Amino acid sequence: MNPRLLGVAGPLQGTLCALPEGEISIGRDATNHLCSADASLSRRHCVLIRQGWKCTVRDAGSRNGTRVNGVPVEEQLLTHGDQLSVGSSELMFLSEAEQAVSWTDRVLAEDTAQLDNSVIFLRRDRETSRRLEKIFAQLPGAPEHTHYLQSLLKIATAIGGIRDRESLQWQLLGFLFDVFPAQRGAILYFDKAGGVESAATWDRVLGPEHPVPIDESLVRRVFAGKAGLIAPLSQQFLRVEERAGSALCVPMTIEEVSGAIYLLAAHDDSDGPFDETHLQVLSAVGSIAALALQNLHHWERLSNENRVLRAEVSLEYNMVGASARMKEVFEFVRRVAPTDATVLIEGESGTGKELVARAIHRNSARAENSFVAINCAAIAENLLESELFGHEKGAFTGAATQKKGRIEMAEGGTLFLDEVSELAPELQAKLLRVLQEREFERVGGTRSIPLDIRLIAATNKELTTAITSGEFRKDLYYRLNVVALTMPALRERAEDIPQLAEHFLAKASRKCKTTIKGLSEGVKACLMKYDWPGNVRELENAIERAVVLGAGDTILPEDLPESVLEAGPLSSDEATDETGNYLRSVKENKRQTIVQALQQTSGSYLEAAKLLGIHPNSLLRLMRNLDVRASMKAGQPPLRDTKK
Repeated sequence: MNPRLLGVAGPLQGTLCALPEGEISIGRDATNHLCSADASLSRRHCVLIRQGWKCTVRDAGSRNGTRVNGVPVEEQLLTHGDQLSVGSSELMFLSEAEQAVSWTDRVLAEDTAQLDNSVIFLRRDRETSRRLEKIFAQLPGAPEHTHYLQSLLKIATAIGGIRDRESLQWQLLGFLFDVFPAQRGAILYFDKAGGVESAATWDRVLGPEHPVPIDESLVRRVFAGKAGLIAPLSQQFLRVEERAGSALCVPMTIEEVSGAIYLLAAHDDSDGPFDETHLQVLSAVGSIAALALQNLHHWERLSNENRVLRAEVSLEYNMVGASARMKEVFEFVRRVAPTDATVLIEGESGTGKELVARAIHRNSARAENSFVAINCAAIAENLLESELFGHEKGAFTGAATQKKGRIEMAEGGTLFLDEVSELAPELQAKLLRVLQEREFERVGGTRSIPLDIRLIAATNKELTTAITSGEFRKDLYYRLNVVALTMPALRERAEDIPQLAEHFLAKASRKCKTTIKGLSEGVKACLMKYDWPGNVRELENAIERAVVLGAGDTILPEDLPESVLEAGPLSSDEATDETGNYLRSVKENKRQTIVQALQQTSGSYLEAAKLLGIHPNSLLRLMRNLDVRASMKAGQPPLRDTKK
């Protein structure tokens, strides 16, 4: 089976292309082996070179670049599962032969045999239990144990469809009291170290959630030995009126011990109510419950991943740019991604810090696990601790159930803390402990939970200044600042603006369901002249606005936001047409109005702003964009700040 490319998004979605030996080209031109009319593709965008099971992608000098897992590449060896981004399409590289045809595909491909009268169906109804009891009674062996077999079947059938852990534990305890001579019981859940993370307890007389004393030494023996046991209990685990008692405890295990079932019974004789048959039956129940727990864990993980993917389906992880500064960023991602080092990403708002964090995660060994992002500035301070660390049931008013925090949800994956400088001082201390000890406690919890995550933090503030002012802990800064990257502002890589504008133009056209428009020379001049204080995010918004408001096949300067329009000079072509004359007149009138206001206020821009009825910062921006200083006549008083 040849390696393949599978289209998972964009114009090539659904395409399945086998890769024979040699070169396969991808592009817009029909002469390519894999072609699409996607305008963001170059005529010959890239080539894939296959030698045996090895396959290399090589960019063919494309306009928008070729990316592997979101990172631009010139040439790179592909591995199974890599995502190849070409134009607006996402392609997945598949090389593992065993995944070529799934078992389901093979079954569907076979001829389906017609069922005849020899097929026996077992329908579950009210008579099922009675029929099964008769069947079990006829089986060879010990007929006195028939009710145990029936109970096992009943338990397996009932808990197989449960989709939350709380329902599972209560239903299981209820079944156990019907089968075993126990007065009290508990379902225990272990953490990785074997400590009891949580427990559900039930007293047959006093009811659910009534405290049940647990012999922890006995439970530790079950966890270590992965085997059940029956043991007598000392008086400290019994009530005053109870003379003697014993415990029956079995692990819930498949490969690892995830929990235990603990039953306690008081009795008067020395033999106790539990025997070897009880131990064997409860061990079988433990295995069934362990499988149900494992399925629950997988179901919850898939449900969480599905929720995250649905929330992020519109996000794009591709970083665009060919400037020297962006090449440094790409090289940083390549070098840092394979490690587990903590990363601190600094830079102005809108420079793409989260895109870098996602690129690091997608190119790391943790890529198959969750990427959990949390904006520390977007959540109220009183809720942030619970959001980060989770809480136990009853930890505070409204905590009706146990809740996992974002840190725990990122287990095995990457946790991204955006605006980490906004963390409250007490949360900074807790985060420092997590980084040092690699464990945490839920709100209201008493046990430490081991943790395996990679942390990436980002901030648009200067943390050293925050340390000086006492707003940020110095020791936490040193923990976060293991590997640091400062994202360049857009004005520092102006040569990337045309490529970014084309990328956002294609993206906005798809989003707004319009034909892709071109950018006039005047628009390009305005984009290059403007200093973009909002960085890449502001550029994307400006292009989307132009796509929405533009009436023709070409984006014109008047389609841009006013702040961008004021910055750019008119091209020689546009200066001669009616639109150019109008725009030139508007800019000249604004310039003359500002000059007159400055002359009336003797050069004070604060007084001039008050006279014009605008904010001083807006006036300074207009003066910079319209080049007012060059327009003022020689001999005018210099601009001055009248603040005292």
